[in-house]
Amino acid sequence: METMIDQSPVQLTEGAIREIKRLMAEPGFDATQSLRLGVKGGGCSGLSYVLGFDQPKETDLFFQIEGIPCVMEKPHQLYLMGMEVDWEEGLNNRGFTFTNPNASSTCGCGTSFAV
Repeated sequence: METMIDQSPVQLTEGAIREIKRLMAEPGFDATQSLRLGVKGGGCSGLSYVLGFDQPKETDLFFQIEGIPCVMEKPHQLYLMGMEVDWEEGLNNRGFTFTNPNASSTCGCGTSFAV
């Protein structure tokens, strides 16, 4: 059974919310999926961020941000608590960025970190 939590462990900026809702409004979007936030081993600094749409699992934490259904594996909360996800749309940079207060170091790519 999914565990619903009242307070989101991560924050999405207005830009990130706008972009995620735009993606969810695309034709053919599978509305049974939720936004998965997490980490995986690898990357320049040891851990990489996971951000994408996925089917919820029974063991996930479930929360909503501005009406966006979000899921996270329970152990990942330790690494992501307080993280902010933003969307940048500039000439040199376009994509989601991660600001994580739990990261002891990050790399230049911005998607990898160490704790």
